[in-house]
Amino acid sequence: MSVEAIKANLLEGVPHGFLGRRGGVSEGICSGLNVGLGSGDDRDAIRENRRRAAQAVAPGAALVTLHQVHSAAAIPATAPFPDDARPKADALVTDRPGLLLGILTADCTPVLFADPSARVIGAAHAGWKGAIGGVIGSTVEAMERLGADRSRIVAAVGPTIARKSYEVDQGFFRRFVSEAPENERFFAHGKPGHHQFDLEGFVVSMLAEAGLTRIEALGLDTYSNPDRFFSYRRATHRGEPDYGRQISLIALPS
Repeated sequence: MSVEAIKANLLEGVPHGFLGRRGGVSEGICSGLNVGLGSGDDRDAIRENRRRAAQAVAPGAALVTLHQVHSAAAIPATAPFPDDARPKADALVTDRPGLLLGILTADCTPVLFADPSARVIGAAHAGWKGAIGGVIGSTVEAMERLGADRSRIVAAVGPTIARKSYEVDQGFFRRFVSEAPENERFFAHGKPGHHQFDLEGFVVSMLAEAGLTRIEALGLDTYSNPDRFFSYRRATHRGEPDYGRQISLIALPS
C-alpha cells in the first residue's frame, strides 16, 4: 500500500500532505506509517516511515520535527534538529527552501499554513491545551516575523478527533466556558455530566480570531477511522499499551 498524502485545496501549489497510517512498515499495534519517536515501535521502522513520508510530499527536502509538549510555543526552523535534541515546542515556521516542516498527531489537530507571496510556511500541533493556550496565534505571529501577512495566510486543518468521538467531563467544559462564554457553542450534550467537544471547530475559530480569512477544514475523524489514522483515545479505549503517530507535512515550492 502506498503512502496516502491527503491534500487541501487552499494549499494547491504548495508541497504538503496530511498523512495517516497507510503505506508504512511498522507492525503490531503501531502497524502502518508510524512516525512517532515517542512510541515503543521499532526504531528502524520509524526511521523508514519518516523517510517514506518525506519522499511522498517533498522528495529531497530535509524533515524538521519537534519534541511536542502541548504548548503555545512556535519557533523558526533554519535547519533540521537532531532526533535527540528537538526543541520543546508545538509549531514551526520557515522561509527556507529545502526544509519539510512536520507535525505529529494522534487525535490532536494538525494545521498547515502558507503565505505563498512571502514564501513563508508554518505547521502547528493544536491539541486542546495548545489551542486554548494560543498556539494558533503564536504561529501566525512567528510567520509574520519572517515577512508573512496574516491577510494573505491560508490555513488547512487536517485529520483530528471529531465531536462525535470526543467526550469530555464537566470540568473540561467549565474551563473553556470560563475562558470565553461563547465557547459553549463547541460543546454538545453527552451522557449525564459529560459533553461532546468540537476540537476542529474550536481550532477553526482560533484561526479566524487570529485574522485569517481563508481556512479549510478537512472534517476527517481520526478516532472512527482505524484503518486510516492513528488515535490515542481509540487505543486507550481498547486498552492498548501504545499507539502510533501520523504526520502532517509542508514545504516551500521550489
